[in-house]
Amino acid sequence: MNNNKLLYPQGDFAIWIIIYIELVTFGLFFIGFAFARNEQIEIFNNSQLLLDKRFGFINTILLITSSYFVVKSVKIIKTINTQESFTDASVYLINAVGLGGIFLIIKGIEFSDKYSAGINLSTNSFFMFYFILTIFHFMHVILGIIILYNLYQNTKLGLYTKENHRGLETGASYWHMVDLLWIILFPLIYIIR
Repeated sequence: MNNNKLLYPQGDFAIWIIIYIELVTFGLFFIGFAFARNEQIEIFNNSQLLLDKRFGFINTILLITSSYFVVKSVKIIKTINTQESFTDASVYLINAVGLGGIFLIIKGIEFSDKYSAGINLSTNSFFMFYFILTIFHFMHVILGIIILYNLYQNTKLGLYTKENHRGLETGASYWHMVDLLWIILFPLIYIIR
């Protein structure tokens, strides 16, 4: 019996526990945001006008595109096992890493703009939630990029195959969670009034 096969389900199970915990955590923040917004609609609406929706929209496109690249990489590994397929899959992954990096740069610019305008966690309830949610997500993007970079290295080395790609799928699942959270955060914070 192959010992590696025994280890993979544990990894998959662990990542799903992590994803569940993260979704519950963010869900509780979202509920808190909704209650606070309901109590202070005018403050939330006026504060929301201080955000640059273009930054949020661009970041949404970046993360959706990066998730698409991750899906393409997984699909390639699951269907073809030539050196060319490893190269193609690794190119998709490094592009996903790059898009995640651009997301971080744009978000960093946005944070810098807010801080230089004197806006911080204590400005009001909206910005308290804005910073807590987006910085928490920002940290998840950093971890996701590290995971994707490791997947890229492993794919480049040809360590994943049709039969053995659960590590790739596990890392991809984490990245899709990061993407999903932003797809919820963007309209919640930038759009919904």
